[in-house]
Amino acid sequence: MKKIRLSVLASAMLVASFFSAKAQTADEIIAKHIEAIGGADNWHKVKSVKMIASTNANGTEIPITITFVQNKGMKVEYTFNGMTGWSIITDKEGWNFSPFSGQTKPEAVPAESLKQSQDQLDIQGALIDYKEKGSKVTYLGKDDVEGTECYKVKLTYKTGKEETMYFDVSNYYHIKSLSKMTADGKEVEVASNMGNFQKLPEGIVWPMSMDNGGGPMTIKSVDINKPVPDDIFKQKEEATGKDKK
Repeated sequence: MKKIRLSVLASAMLVASFFSAKAQTADEIIAKHIEAIGGADNWHKVKSVKMIASTNANGTEIPITITFVQNKGMKVEYTFNGMTGWSIITDKEGWNFSPFSGQTKPEAVPAESLKQSQDQLDIQGALIDYKEKGSKVTYLGKDDVEGTECYKVKLTYKTGKEETMYFDVSNYYHIKSLSKMTADGKEVEVASNMGNFQKLPEGIVWPMSMDNGGGPMTIKSVDINKPVPDDIFKQKEEATGKDKK
């Protein structure tokens, strides 16, 4: 009888432990992740970022410059075969210029694509103050990402957009995301992978390698809170070099 009571008690404790972990894990994981990447206070200080990076296309290195200003704008500029293309996303508008495809002047980003891209303007990250931003997190258990055991958490934005995030159980770094976006009228799943995390002088941890499906990108330098020209997110008529008024 004593053995039966002990067995029942052990089973009850196991069940209680399971549901307790289930209820707490999502918030705990996010809190430990934020602590691991430098803490919310340090991230709140990030107002602008400039990254110098490169990717590779058929053996040719393509230099990339990415500039962000918190909740205001983002510009991606890249050079290939002596030509420079760019993409600009702001809180109100967006434009793409790709001379490699024969464009002679910028084209407006379609409204649906613009809306999806504007999430990236929050350079402090969707998980910093996520509750205040109206987002919710749900713990989905553990999963394997190319041999790395990860916590799996679903982030549901205020807009209803969902993103599945994977956190390395050993250090709580965010190493992968899965999200859905609409391209050419079709919904597609986009995988983003991050790695080679390094701590910057500002106290925050930054991934120095990224891959959003277009090939791996190596980050060579990251400048935080350096001055950004006021007109960097302004559309220019590439054929004439004049600003569009």
